[in-house]
Amino acid sequence: MQGVLLVNLGTPDSPGRWDVYRYLKQFLLDKRVIDIPWIFRNLLVRGIIAPFRSGSSSKIYKKLWTEQGSPLKFHGETVAAGVQELLGDKFHVELAMRYQNPSLDLAIDKLMKSNPEEIIVFPMFPQYASASTGSVFEEVMDIMGKKLIIPKIKIINSFCNDERVMNVFVKNAKKRNLDDYEHFVFSFHGIPHSQLRKSDTNNHCLKNENCCQTFTAKNQFCYSAQCFETARVIAKGLGITKEQYTVCFQSRLG
Repeated sequence: MQGVLLVNLGTPDSPGRWDVYRYLKQFLLDKRVIDIPWIFRNLLVRGIIAPFRSGSSSKIYKKLWTEQGSPLKFHGETVAAGVQELLGDKFHVELAMRYQNPSLDLAIDKLMKSNPEEIIVFPMFPQYASASTGSVFEEVMDIMGKKLIIPKIKIINSFCNDERVMNVFVKNAKKRNLDDYEHFVFSFHGIPHSQLRKSDTNNHCLKNENCCQTFTAKNQFCYSAQCFETARVIAKGLGITKEQYTVCFQSRLG
């Protein structure tokens, strides 16, 4: 038996302010998300961000919430069920969220009960970032480190230019008439420049204006470079030239 652990970022248990507050607090107190000293992170999150943003974020979640609950959760459950059906009885697939529920603890416990020879950890983020994929790996290792029996663990680091995944994006985009559009925008979630620099081990990061726009061995783990690579592969599949698209980054926190 092989276990497959699909992991997404997370979602509040409900769109109510208290549940949103709990989610924001757990998410933003992660040292990989806000990588400043512990005391300042706690003052910032507990004293400012979570109390004040939980109200406005709750209103947005209420607009997104459906009869089935959180879209991220029920679509994730649909994906997990589809993967289970595709892989068959020799695999045990579980969905987990890095923050809130279904928790990584619960999902790993379910996998361990099936006595797996191997667990494949698959964060559902095409690009690697310390604040997303890296955080998932650390939490999984912390949980597994407390187990008496630890099976073989395989980790999927990223799939920013995996042909099979990129072809799905291309296929979906081709459902529209691309000739109707003058320009295309690829939007990715933003992370601070400081986190890019900290993850650079080859003295490559931000050395020139276009350092992220080439994908090499030196920056293969750079989140920004992986985003540009994803956009480049999809654009190529769609026959879009460099002049026809823009890559940008966004974040609710600026």
